Amino acid sequence: MRVTLADIKRGQQGIITDVSSIHIPLKLLEMGCLPGNSVELVQVAPFADPMYLNINGTHLAIRKETAIHILIDIFNE
Repeated sequence: MRVTLADIKRGQQGIITDVSSIHIPLKLLEMGCLPGNSVELVQVAPFADPMYLNINGTHLAIRKETAIHILIDIFNE
């Protein structure tokens, strides 16, 4: 199933398949937010923003408005 990173639920895992580099800050790309890397939603802050993620062992917090530009394939439903 192919969805954006903003659509996943807590505990779901997937693989990043595409990143719109125009809308993604360079720092996120440098920290591993790249196609082929695994991603898991660890926790969501109140009001669903920001999202706390584990991307290839690196913990990142990103805004939902950024997450909608990252496509993933989900492992588990």
